[in-house]
Amino acid sequence: MATAFTDSVGGTGFDTVSGTSAEVRHKLEMLDPEQVVAFMVEHGDAKFARLIADTMVSIAPFIVATLARREKDALEQIVELLVPQVPPPRHLLMEARMNAEARKAVLESADWLTAAEVAEVAGFSAQNPSTQPNKWKKEGRIFAVRRNGVDYYPGYALDPDAAYRPLKALAPILETFAGRKDEWSIAIWFASVNSFLGGRIPKDLLASDPDEIQAAAEDEMAGVVHG
Repeated sequence: MATAFTDSVGGTGFDTVSGTSAEVRHKLEMLDPEQVVAFMVEHGDAKFARLIADTMVSIAPFIVATLARREKDALEQIVELLVPQVPPPRHLLMEARMNAEARKAVLESADWLTAAEVAEVAGFSAQNPSTQPNKWKKEGRIFAVRRNGVDYYPGYALDPDAAYRPLKALAPILETFAGRKDEWSIAIWFASVNSFLGGRIPKDLLASDPDEIQAAAEDEMAGVVHG
C-alpha cells in the first residue's frame, strides 16, 4: 500500500507520498493533486524513502518562502531601475554650491595648520603632536575645521607673543557660539565682512580689538535668536 504523509507544520499545502511507483501512482490518483514533484530513490528501503519524504515536507515551506522573497527582491530592483532619479530641489543645489564656495574662501583667506604643525610652532613634543591642540579644542580655547578627515586650526587664533598658544580672547567668543554654530560656520563668520564691525573682518581684529569682536559675536547670536 502507498503511504501518505500530511504536512506536519500545517496549512502550507505540502503532502508526501512514498512507496513503489505503483503505490504512489495509485495514491496520487486518489488525491488528485494540482502539482506533483517526484523523487526517485534507486537504492534504499521503504524506511529510507519515508525519511526522504519527511525531510522534504519539513524544508519545502522554507524553499517556497525563499523563492517568494527572491521574486519580490527582483521585482523591487526592476522597479528601482525603471523609476527615474529625482533631482534634488534647486534651492538645495544653490545652498550646497554657496556653502562650498564659502568654505573654499575660508581656507584661502588664512593659514590653516594641522595639529602636528601647531605642535611644531608651539614647541611641543613630536612624539604625540596632536595631544595638546586636541586638548585646547576640547576645552573650547580654539576651534578646528575638518577636511578629508583632518583637523585644521586657524593660524590667526594663535598668539605669537605667547609661544603660539590660543589667543585668550577666542575662548569667550567660542562660548558665545557654542551649540548654535558649528566649526565651519564659525570659520566662515571670522572670515566674512561684518556690518557690526563697519565692514571689517573679525579675524583681522581678534588680536588687536577682542572686545569689539566679542560684541560682534553677541550681536550675531542676538540676530539668530530674534530672527
